[in-house]
Amino acid sequence: MGELGRWISAETKTPFYARKEFELNERPVQAYALACGLGQFVFHVNGQKASDHELDPGWTDYRKYIQYVRFDVTDMLKEGINVIGSEIANGWFIKDDTGYTFRFPEFMPPNPNPYIPYGESLVFAMKLVMTFRDGSEQVITADDSFRVIEHPALHSNVYGSEIYDASREQKGWLEAGFDDSSWRNAVIVPEGQEPAGEMAEQFQPPVRVIHTYEAAYMHYVNGRRIYDLSQNISGMLEFDIKGRKGDAVRIFPAEKLDSDGDADQTAKGWTEVNTVITYIIGSDETEHYRQKFSYSAGRYLAVEMPEGVILANLKGHAITSAYENSGSFICDDERYSRIYDMIEKTVEANMLSVHTDCPTIERFAWQEPNHLMAPSIMFMKNGRKLWEKFFLDIRHAQHGKDDIFHDFAGNSFPAGDGLVPSQCPCYIPNVLPVPGMGSFYDIIPWGSTCILGVKWHYLFYGDEKVIEDNFETGLRYLAYLKTKMTPEGFISHGLGDWGNPDQILARENIETAFLYADADTLAQFAHILGREEEKELRRFAEEVRENYNSRLLEKDENGRYAYRCFDRKDAFVKTQACEALPLFWNMVPAYAQDDVVQALRETLLEKDSLSAGEIGLPYIIQTASRFGMNDLIARFITKPEHPSYYAFILDGMTTLGEYWETNPRSHCHDMMGHIIEWYYSGIAGIEPVRPGFKAIRLHPYMPEGMDHFRCTYNTPHGMITAEGKRIDGNIEYTYSVPQGISVLP
Repeated sequence: MGELGRWISAETKTPFYARKEFELNERPVQAYALACGLGQFVFHVNGQKASDHELDPGWTDYRKYIQYVRFDVTDMLKEGINVIGSEIANGWFIKDDTGYTFRFPEFMPPNPNPYIPYGESLVFAMKLVMTFRDGSEQVITADDSFRVIEHPALHSNVYGSEIYDASREQKGWLEAGFDDSSWRNAVIVPEGQEPAGEMAEQFQPPVRVIHTYEAAYMHYVNGRRIYDLSQNISGMLEFDIKGRKGDAVRIFPAEKLDSDGDADQTAKGWTEVNTVITYIIGSDETEHYRQKFSYSAGRYLAVEMPEGVILANLKGHAITSAYENSGSFICDDERYSRIYDMIEKTVEANMLSVHTDCPTIERFAWQEPNHLMAPSIMFMKNGRKLWEKFFLDIRHAQHGKDDIFHDFAGNSFPAGDGLVPSQCPCYIPNVLPVPGMGSFYDIIPWGSTCILGVKWHYLFYGDEKVIEDNFETGLRYLAYLKTKMTPEGFISHGLGDWGNPDQILARENIETAFLYADADTLAQFAHILGREEEKELRRFAEEVRENYNSRLLEKDENGRYAYRCFDRKDAFVKTQACEALPLFWNMVPAYAQDDVVQALRETLLEKDSLSAGEIGLPYIIQTASRFGMNDLIARFITKPEHPSYYAFILDGMTTLGEYWETNPRSHCHDMMGHIIEWYYSGIAGIEPVRPGFKAIRLHPYMPEGMDHFRCTYNTPHGMITAEGKRIDGNIEYTYSVPQGISVLP
């Protein structure tokens, strides 16, 4: 029995209603409810939804920990008969595979470690605590006096598909005196069959609606009416409808249109994302529908419906957990403004209690953006509590020595003590390396979020507790990484510079640079905490750095030092990422730094673009900016052809694509949105030097074609404002910096 009391169920794997009536002799002076329905739930009191949240509770590994939600219901209760009710649906707790559900593509081996449901039935728990004028309390918990019945959502799929039969709606079920004689009593989940995870209150920003987009009718094609929301979103659909009882209407969301102008659910080179919402009309009256338990993803909606059905007021409610802005950037060059807006919308669409990779295909909590994208997102959005949730997911996901998986032959093997998986929480653990591609589960730039993500959080918010909470996790992860080092002293089993357009993954160069960064960062953490491990961590970091330079830093054909790509044996191959990462992490010996900077510049000029995957890209941008190459960055990101951010705008996209190409697999990936950090640190020139922005440097840059910008960032000490104006060919910069922040030269 947890803090909320016992779990109850309707003994069903599909959504259900739960309700209870109770009488009060007087209104309480204070009342709150703690509630949780797994996988997703909506909580009501006396006919009102108890909050403006969507998709409670946050996604977690329910075997490790479960979030409940606190609702202040003081003003919702009344003297007399009261009704509390909840609607509970699947989410990730018991994944419903009706409609589209993620499956690994055929070119990958079958996964011997598939998704495992977290229970035999959907469950609900609740505690309502009421305090009265005389100081007395009354507590109501979920028990077998609750009445339950199946929900009109016959199927609710975590990827957005749903079958909703309106004839099964229970009109008035949240009103006192409702006839629930056809309902049955809830069943108390037996001990030993209850959800296993530790209960904790949801603390990250809840998912909320941030904008509503009206769907505009476009045309009729292939028997379908096509609508445009004008923006690619993660959203909950709503509409009014009138037709004949039993008529079925189907809505297919999509990120793009095909050559016929029809909604195109093809994920390039991968699969069909055949998400569909099926609404079965329940009466001859006008009816209303709104998604509650999952969300759709896309910009376009294809509607199939029988003749005579009238569909009206179709709209999409964009949802996110990242709705609190920390920064802003405006300028008079629409290219930069549109790029900023595109990336911000992409971030919002992928922040939903976890940081998803995309809202369409996978919806997995891949971890690498939680450090690679951290500064970009933290400049735009308040990421403090979101990242603390991500770190908690990591701590629960980190493997111990007893964690066992299976190989293709069914044999058991240990995951590895200290391993941080690439997804946290991970619902479908594809733990085996893919032949010729590397490991998708054990990847150092992904697992390193437990260290490098913490570093960014500390730099932006200045709270040492985040280091205290995650230091042991980082130590255990580094100890695990040491067991994976090759005889040459490299890490090289992951994905390298994932997404590199030339497929130069440079695993040894990239992944071993992260090994150094992890060790060096942990040494800094040990110093802050006064831990004795500092000396050994610094020794190991230096050992990695010296080995890295001895094996990879050589003179090129021009007699200048540069880092060669280790796995290209037939030639001295240089890439932007191979040069940038050691420069960024201060791994380059002083005698070679000027040469390596020149090598980075040459690789940029040779490609005439930012030619990298998501792993190398943030380091390339920031290193190039640090060493005076802002002009190249500005030119590259505004080019009309790929690889370029502006090329996505010219392609007509409203969110960022997964790869540098027209019509990428996913049209809503924020993993390469690193340029936003440069807007703040490169153009506005706001560089945090000490944790919590206690000290900053200011080094602005006005790109060609831009005559005015204004940037704000709300630090823990107040708002920094930076403004630049080009007047008669001269550039003037002005800053407003709060007291408590030192400006360093």
